[in-house]
Amino acid sequence: MKKGFVLLFALLLTACSVVRIDTSSLNNIVDVVLSKHNTLYNADGQGYKYYIPCGVTHIDTDDLMQTLYYKGEYYYLYVDIVSYYYKTNIKFKKSDDAYFYKKIKNKNQEGYVEVTKKDNLYYVNFYYNYARIESMVTKENLNNTILNASYILSTIQYDRHIIKTMLDDDYLKNKAGKYDLFTTDSKQETFVLK
Repeated sequence: MKKGFVLLFALLLTACSVVRIDTSSLNNIVDVVLSKHNTLYNADGQGYKYYIPCGVTHIDTDDLMQTLYYKGEYYYLYVDIVSYYYKTNIKFKKSDDAYFYKKIKNKNQEGYVEVTKKDNLYYVNFYYNYARIESMVTKENLNNTILNASYILSTIQYDRHIIKTMLDDDYLKNKAGKYDLFTTDSKQETFVLK
């Protein structure tokens, strides 16, 4: 009895909240996820870290591009550290044949979600928080893709010091000199074994 009371008391003190997301509406998915202050992370890249939702698998990393996999479809995550560092605003024009489009303005962040239909697939182009996720998905996975992309992009946290080092001219310079293995400037010396 005492254990049950202590457990109930501990739960009341933690004040957890569960947010239910209506995944039938793309607008609702984006609005609910991006309105939360998500600080989770379980993956990292060069100068940033982010959260990969359950069911999404990290496949490969190539510089500032991550390849992720979910239910037979690939997500390509591009992180723009230069735009982040210099706080560059995005410019994007909505496609005339967009299946879904939403402009995002959330606190200091701007972005957009655009979905265009090509044959039986949907091309997702989601930009937010100086990063982009692109994917070609089926209709069945479209809402989950938007949900996963919302979580991934909203949780990206940048490390300004590492990015400054990466963008510093001295860091990128190649300091190797020219070496020729077949010629030498030194005099030949003879060694005698005794």
